[in-house]
Amino acid sequence: MNNGFFSEWLKSYRTYLRMRNYSARTIESYEQVIKHFAYYVWLRRNTEVTKLVIYWKDFENARLDTGVEVPPVMITDFLSFMSSMRSYKAKTFHRMISTLSSFYRFLYTQEAVTANPMMGIERPRIKQQEIRYLKHSQVLRLIDAIEDPRDKLIVRTIYATGVRVSELCSINIEDIDFEEHTIRIKGKGDKIRIVFLDDETLGAIRTFIGTAVEGPLFVGQQGKHISPRAIQHLFRHYAPAGITPHKIRHSYATELYRRSKNLRVVQENLGHTSIKTTEIYLHTDIDERRQVYQQFFPLSNDPDTPGPT
Repeated sequence: MNNGFFSEWLKSYRTYLRMRNYSARTIESYEQVIKHFAYYVWLRRNTEVTKLVIYWKDFENARLDTGVEVPPVMITDFLSFMSSMRSYKAKTFHRMISTLSSFYRFLYTQEAVTANPMMGIERPRIKQQEIRYLKHSQVLRLIDAIEDPRDKLIVRTIYATGVRVSELCSINIEDIDFEEHTIRIKGKGDKIRIVFLDDETLGAIRTFIGTAVEGPLFVGQQGKHISPRAIQHLFRHYAPAGITPHKIRHSYATELYRRSKNLRVVQENLGHTSIKTTEIYLHTDIDERRQVYQQFFPLSNDPDTPGPT
């Protein structure tokens, strides 16, 4: 199948991603980008450039039966064309390039292409935005302000464990070890990890479930697990503007690192594969910065340094 069509290699690539435990949602996202690119390549090879925009909207007749070997300029042209069709954020372009890079690395290792056309393709710079989060005392005030016992416990459990919304929704009562103060979490790629609970949160869970010994911890419609959408609605109702479940997870990571200075533990508790992902969650506390400044900066701690004249 060397030098085969996109239609052939996309199936193999899908299998490759499944073997690496990529989620169905991620695989679907990757497929969409690759199909868009494949259709663009087919149009460039089979129609006039002036008719690209006309045919681009006809995805029902999109063709994938064209060779995967492309020159780097085809990648650049595709990105330029996509940019001309609509306004994309830098993060979206970054994901497109990352997806195509992954696909062509796979093709190159399979000897389906003679060269990787993604080499040298620059990625757009993404501005570093400070992620708003709540301090420990602010999270506690948010929890205390919630009257509904279930909703209060949902927010507290996210903060106590740092779990993702999808992970929280899938927790079963039998996943909780009341003796060890832990919950067994199924994370991204079906990876299993253990998170920890404090006494008060564990006691609240015990009271909440009563005599139940199995089934969803938080029940949604028709007795099934609560949905992420329901939890997001809960936050819109109770939390300050801009504070989402993910921001509470961010608060968990920040507070745990600020007090422990153990980035590796924070990484494992959050379920991150790469420690670089964990680093974006962390803030240096202003009190810590002030203390370091006063302790180490020469103008701050040198009594012999003359003041301004």
